[in-house]
Amino acid sequence: MALKYTIITNHLRDEGLLVAKEVAEKLTAFNPASECRILDMIDEKICADADCEALIVLGGDGTMLKVATALHKLEVPILGINLGNVGYLTEVERGDMDAALKRLAEHDFNLEERMMLSGHTVIGGVCSEDGHALNDIVLSRLGELQMSAYRVHVNGVFLGDFYADGVILCTPTGSTGYNLSAGGPIVEPPAQLIVLSCVASHSLKARSIVLSAEDKIRMELLPGSGVKELSAGAYFDGVSKGVLKPGDYIEVRKSQRTCRIIKLWSDTFLQVMQKKLN
Repeated sequence: MALKYTIITNHLRDEGLLVAKEVAEKLTAFNPASECRILDMIDEKICADADCEALIVLGGDGTMLKVATALHKLEVPILGINLGNVGYLTEVERGDMDAALKRLAEHDFNLEERMMLSGHTVIGGVCSEDGHALNDIVLSRLGELQMSAYRVHVNGVFLGDFYADGVILCTPTGSTGYNLSAGGPIVEPPAQLIVLSCVASHSLKARSIVLSAEDKIRMELLPGSGVKELSAGAYFDGVSKGVLKPGDYIEVRKSQRTCRIIKLWSDTFLQVMQKKLN
């Protein structure tokens, strides 16, 4: 029985798709039953068969996030090979590629289930379709520099008004992304929780808040105090999902889907963090 793999690359980082072709050749050499399909995510739609053994993603964290959200319904295991800079989500470096692909072909790996977020915008009273995010969902001010305010409710209960450039809701996986740069806590990826952090808060008392994974959160843009009309962008893993005006809001909750990350090495989360973030 053939083992199907989808190799997703980016010709801006993988010139001539040479790395992708090398991956396909090695997988076939390690297991002649392997069938490899190569996709260039710049020129082609990100897709894969439901019976695919694994998605092999070549690039950095941005590429991993795009693949994870685009194919969240399939829940096919993902292996990241780092062609970027930090590559926190991509476990395999180029120098370890041969050993990693051999273990993959021999099915010698573990799977780590990562929680995702699901959310929708309500703009002008119109509710959007649900979107999904592996890292974070962000509401961030647009336009000229001015103070913005966001009203947050958790499970229908008022939590507070936050005066900041933006508000981040992140998963444990996303805690090392935008949340980290905003001063939020680092969380072990297998955990089940949601972190709320402010971007450039206008309060000396601003702190990140750790919420239950079962909480439902609503973030609303409030009217400004000046004459200029405020607006804010809604971003799901960095992808724009619309522009909000005062009174519009985002509703966020834990997704019923998970992202399945292939783990090949025995390094702990803290060991990986030391290597990637120092």
